[in-house]
Amino acid sequence: MHSPIRAPIPVETLLLAYRSGIFPMADRRSDQDVFWVEPRERAIIPLEELHVSKSLRKVLRSDRFTITIDTAFEQVIRACAAPREDHPESWISDRIVASYLGLHKAGHAHSIECWIEAPGDANWRGSTPQLAGGLYGVSFGRVFCGESMFSRASNASKVALCWLVALLRKGGFDVLDCQFMTDHLASMGAVEIPQRKYLEAIGDAHGPPLLDLREAFHALINDETYSSPGKLIAQSFTQTS
Repeated sequence: MHSPIRAPIPVETLLLAYRSGIFPMADRRSDQDVFWVEPRERAIIPLEELHVSKSLRKVLRSDRFTITIDTAFEQVIRACAAPREDHPESWISDRIVASYLGLHKAGHAHSIECWIEAPGDANWRGSTPQLAGGLYGVSFGRVFCGESMFSRASNASKVALCWLVALLRKGGFDVLDCQFMTDHLASMGAVEIPQRKYLEAIGDAHGPPLLDLREAFHALINDETYSSPGKLIAQSFTQTS
């Protein structure tokens, strides 16, 4: 007999958890149950200290990817949950997907998408732009909690992270939470802080940002300081890499 399908986690419960420094995970993709995680050490990326290599700045300036926000949230979260060669299972269960779709509809979960046109490449279908990478996360106050990212093309997830940091800066956010430290995040400038300090930081960042992420996105792409948003973002990281 199959276990009954559990209802999505209510939006209010998720937001209360994030404001308390807690987030849900599942043991595997098929799990209906979730467990609540409160790390002892929290990985964050200081917004003025993102490490962007010269080669990555070159990719940003090239505008190889077309960037959007919140246009394919479900595609992004499902891509993050999909099996990978080095990681066949996922903590992003179907119940978690459904829960964050509700949070997205409520305006508190966001995705950044990287699209690419690559006609002639056997991995892509025709010349229609394809989703090459992206990330998603949760925002409240002046805090953004990054949940997961994926990449189907070289540098796509890194470009998404650069755009996220640029938007958070533009919007006047204070905290970018990455939850758990990884070698990849460390190479991009992430540092670990005790959970106590993390709770203090998100407590200090409880007020609204100057611009929400969508407003910051439109302000950035309409900035005529440079010939393209990618060049503007690349230049903004010159002094922080």
